[in-house]
Amino acid sequence: MKQGGAVPGVKQSVLDVPAYTLRAREAEVKLNQNENPYDFPADLKEEVFRRFRERSWSRYPEFVPEDLRQLLADFAGWRRDGLLVGNGSNELLQAALMTLVEEGAAVAIPVPTFTVYGLLSKILGARLVPIRLRPDLKYDAEEIIRRAQESSAKLLIVATPNNPTGAALDPGDLRRILESFSGHVLLDEAYFEFCGITGLPLLGEYPRLIITRTFSKALGMAGLRIGYLMAAAELAEQIAKAKLPYNVNQFSLTAARVALENRDRFRAPIDAILRERERLAGLLGRISGVSVYPSQANFLLFRVPHEPRIVFDLLHRREVLVRDVSGYPMLSRCLRVTVGTPHENDRFIQALTACLEELAQSRPGSGEDES
Repeated sequence: MKQGGAVPGVKQSVLDVPAYTLRAREAEVKLNQNENPYDFPADLKEEVFRRFRERSWSRYPEFVPEDLRQLLADFAGWRRDGLLVGNGSNELLQAALMTLVEEGAAVAIPVPTFTVYGLLSKILGARLVPIRLRPDLKYDAEEIIRRAQESSAKLLIVATPNNPTGAALDPGDLRRILESFSGHVLLDEAYFEFCGITGLPLLGEYPRLIITRTFSKALGMAGLRIGYLMAAAELAEQIAKAKLPYNVNQFSLTAARVALENRDRFRAPIDAILRERERLAGLLGRISGVSVYPSQANFLLFRVPHEPRIVFDLLHRREVLVRDVSGYPMLSRCLRVTVGTPHENDRFIQALTACLEELAQSRPGSGEDES
């Protein structure tokens, strides 16, 4: 995409950032977007359809879905008036940024991480303060505090577990950050259900804390776009002003209600993913030249001994699709793979092993890690 070119009427802050894109690719084994490999249960789908058919399609959904907010309050353990429902958690991240970020304000973001944080902040005219992770790709609380303070950042955005590295922020470190940093802290907990580590116990104590979560991952609803935000009631009221009215369609609201009413049905798939995550990490670690990073999410970051883009393309030719993250800071030799079903994971391991053997045979010595 061409950047920085003049387009009449378009803000320079928009022209200066690349679009968040993902090239559409097809493959028999799709492990590139951290999706849940286990679909929403068929009988619950039927219940969603039944309820939706009874509603008038010519009417708007609820302006504020109070019953869903109550279900979320019971599910998450937070007060209803501090909960917002969004069209995916990304919409709520955007609303929070629109509420808190002024032109020229400093926004601190540990990197590498989900690139949308920086993209939205730049569009809003923020000055980004990137804070590098430790060499092992875990969070460095002391460095976060130091950089956030010296830059006079107004907002700190932390994904926990982090995408694409898989590391979570220790609750003790979060408390230290909140005690030392005077700005708002936005925690993106999209992968919370895969680790159980959360900032929620600190939410009542620190009104500058904001937490976003999603139904896309653990609850298998990526195609329906539902997320929620938790904050102090006074702050949530202000963030709500930045949301569009009727922002979530009636079908997705109905599906969210059914999911929450049947929340126990999703425990078994989550447990299956956790078992497969450990098995897959073990299999990856046994492949010569491959290093896998510990993960507390539903994906694994791994380092390969050859140019990642070449490995990515060879995997795709074998009908296995992963994510090339080698363009991220600190990840020049890395790919990311979603934890799939046992069959999908076996296909991936077989394909990766074959790809690396092919590269080793075609380019003797290229397996040496030069970086």
